[in-house]
Amino acid sequence: MTMLFDGAGNAPQTDDFIKDVSEADFMKEVVEASMEVPVIVDFWAPWCGPCKTLGPMLETEVSRHKGRVRMAKVNADENQAILGQMQIQSLPTVYAFFKGQPVDGFQGAVPQSQIKQFVDKLVEMGGDDGGLGDAIAAAEQMIADNEAADAIETFTAIIGEMPDSPEAWGGLIRAHLAANDHAAAAATLTQVPAPIAGSAPIEAARAQLQLAQQAESAGPLDDLQARVDADPDDQQARLELAQALHADGQVEQAIEILLDSFRRDRDWNDGAAKAQLITVFDSLKANDPIAQKGRRRLSSMIFA
Repeated sequence: MTMLFDGAGNAPQTDDFIKDVSEADFMKEVVEASMEVPVIVDFWAPWCGPCKTLGPMLETEVSRHKGRVRMAKVNADENQAILGQMQIQSLPTVYAFFKGQPVDGFQGAVPQSQIKQFVDKLVEMGGDDGGLGDAIAAAEQMIADNEAADAIETFTAIIGEMPDSPEAWGGLIRAHLAANDHAAAAATLTQVPAPIAGSAPIEAARAQLQLAQQAESAGPLDDLQARVDADPDDQQARLELAQALHADGQVEQAIEILLDSFRRDRDWNDGAAKAQLITVFDSLKANDPIAQKGRRRLSSMIFA
């Protein structure tokens, strides 16, 4: 679509992500601004009932992304020329611009879930996360380098910029664990926003916290091994041995014990062996060979 708007806009550039835009500054605040990040244009009118619901929902989603997408609000009654050029026939109408051109849009009222998908798609299209991805990678390296305090500070700053980042929240929980502060890790877990609470990074951090808490009360390895040797069907001893092995860094050995426990009695204690296996697998990266092999073996036992 060829754009014919007047570019003589004089409105000052601000850091706001949501703006009221008119014919005078449409070129600057929409077309030119979309060369950097996607811009959503909400065409509305004071008399339009659905507009009063749609507009705030759009603003909520745009604000959530902290500048990775912007929003321009155009009062249709006061900017008829733009409506004519965009061939807008009804309200509300929403267009998305990127790289100077319309790339998506819809008409009428839509549910919040669809608005979220619409905005998330634009954010993905925009690509650049303002360096936050690099910051997350740097914070992860801090954990690996035993610099937990620096990692905590960095992840906290990232969350301030991107409060719905599961990677940042999961990283912050794990950084507290690296600092051996289980209470702070548990408190942070309760603060995770509900929409991302079930995401993979949060599930991994939750599993690592659970294992760390188990490690605090793990018994002596030799004593637990002796109990299992004396009675191989002592499922409680086997579970405690697996927890102690994991706390000692012997992850594969812990998995072996749990798989054998599941084989012996999968229903013991409401499936405790399987539940512990899932916790161990979740604590590892999805592409970890130990987790992949363990999941395959567990699946084969379940469906045998």
